[in-house]
Amino acid sequence: MANPLTEHTSIVTSQLALLRQLEWKVRHAVENVLSGEYRSAFRGRGMEFDQVVKYTYGDDIRDIDWNVTARLGEPYRKKFIEEREVTLLLVLDDSVSLQFGSGAQSKREALLELAGLVMLLGAVNRDRVGFLHASRDGYTLKEPVRGRGQILHLAAQLLGRPAPALDGRTEEAVTPSAAIPWRILAHAAPRHSILIWLADFPPQLPPEGWSVLSRRYQTMGFRVDDPWDRELPTGRVLTAYDPVSGRLVNLDGSSSAQRAAHAAWVATREESFRQLFPAPLSRLVVPTDEDRLKALVRFFHARMAAGSRR
Repeated sequence: MANPLTEHTSIVTSQLALLRQLEWKVRHAVENVLSGEYRSAFRGRGMEFDQVVKYTYGDDIRDIDWNVTARLGEPYRKKFIEEREVTLLLVLDDSVSLQFGSGAQSKREALLELAGLVMLLGAVNRDRVGFLHASRDGYTLKEPVRGRGQILHLAAQLLGRPAPALDGRTEEAVTPSAAIPWRILAHAAPRHSILIWLADFPPQLPPEGWSVLSRRYQTMGFRVDDPWDRELPTGRVLTAYDPVSGRLVNLDGSSSAQRAAHAAWVATREESFRQLFPAPLSRLVVPTDEDRLKALVRFFHARMAAGSRR
């Protein structure tokens, strides 16, 4: 009989080797492409309000308090307490629907790689990084740690988490994210940490307490889409395994009824995603056939550009 501890150690070791291969790409992106944009994309300045002070030449005009300025007749700005570090808390919602894949990679494989890249970015930038992995089988919470070695081992543990078994059970009937302990998450990291929720994000209502978490943390949603998520294949009937229902289904791209139902599902899903993350630049959607690191770089570039226009 195989030893579970030995198997787990072997999985973590193999994931560490994969992460070290990705690390040089991440370092190159940070040093030569992103420069300071990674940190600036996460607001890059203190978030705790301290006091209102007179504006002087060279201060950031984004900090001007227009109400006080109008009342006193001269410019005043808000002063913030500088944050010494960024804390990243990744929440991976490991639903069985992620195990679908019409191409070379499943959505789960692509999403785990995206999560690993984000954790490596945190390691390179000397941030604190932690994660919560949740599935219908339970959850694992790892508190944020600092340092390349610790974060690499943490990322290897996340990438090595076993996928939920495809045993025919259906997903949670009401809220797909019900396995995530949201109340525990509210105390898992300091205020103003970056909470990145990685999931399949099917149509769903915001989880209970989401508004509280959105005020405590800076929240972002990262999703990976299979090409069939966006549009059904046309011209032929295809048989595919549906991991949610646990059965084979026929997809008829020439059926107007199926195409209409799929389009309605896509629209509902996008609206649900927007309700969870109203700011356009708090949402990242990456196709399974797109380079995940390039997608992250574009995401940070866009956030930096938006911040410079404020």
